Amino acid sequence: MQPARRLAHVKPYYFAQLAPVLQRLRRAGVEVIRLDMGAPDGPPPPFVVETLVEEARKPHVHAYAPYGGTPEYRAAWAAYYEHRFGVSLDPETEVVGLIGSKEGIFHLTQALVNPGDVVLIPDPGYLTYARAAQIAGAEVVYLPLTPENGFFPDLDAVPEDVARRARLLWLNYPNNPTGAVTDLEGLRRAVDFARRYNILVAHDAAYADVTLDPEVQPPSILQVPGAREVAVEFNSLSKRANMAGWRLGVAVGNPEALRALYRYKSQVDSSHFRPMMTAGAVALTDPRMEAWMQARNQVYRERRDLVLEALPGLGMTAASPQAGMYVWARLPQGWPSLTYCQRALEEAGVSLAPGAIFGPHGEGYVRFSLGTATEDIRRALQRLQRWWREQANGR
Repeated sequence: MQPARRLAHVKPYYFAQLAPVLQRLRRAGVEVIRLDMGAPDGPPPPFVVETLVEEARKPHVHAYAPYGGTPEYRAAWAAYYEHRFGVSLDPETEVVGLIGSKEGIFHLTQALVNPGDVVLIPDPGYLTYARAAQIAGAEVVYLPLTPENGFFPDLDAVPEDVARRARLLWLNYPNNPTGAVTDLEGLRRAVDFARRYNILVAHDAAYADVTLDPEVQPPSILQVPGAREVAVEFNSLSKRANMAGWRLGVAVGNPEALRALYRYKSQVDSSHFRPMMTAGAVALTDPRMEAWMQARNQVYRERRDLVLEALPGLGMTAASPQAGMYVWARLPQGWPSLTYCQRALEEAGVSLAPGAIFGPHGEGYVRFSLGTATEDIRRALQRLQRWWREQANGR
């Protein structure tokens, strides 16, 4: 049995490959501390969980729900965008509910991109952007994100012939893995670029409410005048409300692109469990969310500072991220990221995400996730420091 040709050049998903390695180490008695995946370690707000429980007890809620989300769920996302960004959305035509934003990111590419089209991918960037393009038969063109350009792509450097063949441009701010934040001016430049070349901009804003500096308020691309003519935005409750396993996401913006996404995904799924969407609406609109998020973000802030303080003792450096839940650290010279992470896992029992999996310009970096209990992060850093001293002593 051979897989389809479209899978021939697609590498297995890194974190799926990692699972059997972790199982082997645990069977051998190794306590692995995971700082690799971007999964919040805390539960959602209690009032959100209570809503799910109460709704699930109702006898009439267990049938199929409407494709693309219930009217209540779509309206809640529209209300969130109005409150958070001052952006008015039509819940019927400019909001599509998703089974997690990852699903929508993949499906949008399949719905819009033809074999041979160019897809512009931030480098480093979330793995699914490139994987979805490769499976669609597109040509992936990486846009380097470097400290010198503030981890924002230099769109003026895209060759004219490449830009004219491009179908889709991916952006992600706050950025995974770098933690960089852009402003409305950066997003406006992306909208202007998309208009010039008739490209759809897809902005992944999953970390918009995970702010590590209190004064930072990451914008939506839909705040740019005219953006919805050339842009869609993905969002999620995974990071906003610690609801990663609930798989509640959304795509908003350009109605034509959303119609194509809806048409594609309706062939694939049968919507979501209605009580989950009802609870998701609470996580978007309940006034208690603000205080809960501030407290949660303070925990991430403390963890960020803990990692930054420890990095010099690991021979690493990093800019302080303003948002998101990661620290993007530059490795000591001469260490390939996959080698470093493999040895740190096997020899120190600490799992990190190697920069190379995020794209060619991710090489030379590792990503620390802040989604692990503070005391476990502290112990992981102590292990890494001991291990690094052993390397320096030639052991």
